[in-house]
Amino acid sequence: MLENRLSFFAALYKVDENPEIGMWLLYSTIVLLSIAAYKLGFAQKLPLLKSLIIYAFLLLGCTILSFLGTFLPVAEGLVVICLVLTIYRVRRKFDQNKAVQ
Repeated sequence: MLENRLSFFAALYKVDENPEIGMWLLYSTIVLLSIAAYKLGFAQKLPLLKSLIIYAFLLLGCTILSFLGTFLPVAEGLVVICLVLTIYRVRRKFDQNKAVQ
């Protein structure tokens, strides 16, 4: 019954059968996708200390998101965000190259 309520990544990592490893895998997936979304859409050139502070808060926020991600599609939403931001970046590069010519 519980496995029917899990999100895709939580079911993929078998959080219900092996919660310790499954939650660490889910947490690492959410962290990697959050870092990718931040880099693709929002990152600016910052000094090292400011970047470390931002990534520390990102890791802290991903802790909460990983608990929510067991039953809600958090990681799946981050995948969609990364895809949309990647398409946006590619289109923007393509348009910039086209404008130069």
